[in-house]
Amino acid sequence: MTLTEERLDAAFSALADPTRRAIITRLSEGEATVKELAEPFPISLQAVSKHIRVLERAGLISQGVDAQRRPCRIETDTADELVNWITEQKRRWEGRLDALEAHLEQVQTKESNG
Repeated sequence: MTLTEERLDAAFSALADPTRRAIITRLSEGEATVKELAEPFPISLQAVSKHIRVLERAGLISQGVDAQRRPCRIETDTADELVNWITEQKRRWEGRLDALEAHLEQVQTKESNG
């Protein structure tokens, strides 16, 4: 699966918020309910639920149904796609910087010889 521009934008937008990043960090330790996720935050349960909906729409987490519980979990496929996208961007920039470095060395060599 490849992230569309829309999904990529949604994921990075969701991750721009510190509360949502903290929720992701907590979920990296394992599943948790909305109530469990809300405990460390000085905001309402309703506000945490809104953050969770943003993360769900971005494909970063999902909520299951386990009897009376609705545990949240990280969606690793989306996280993997984000990592792949970032890695590809890094590779491109490194290639460009390597080319620039080679060009600058060439210019300096010409100047020192000329």
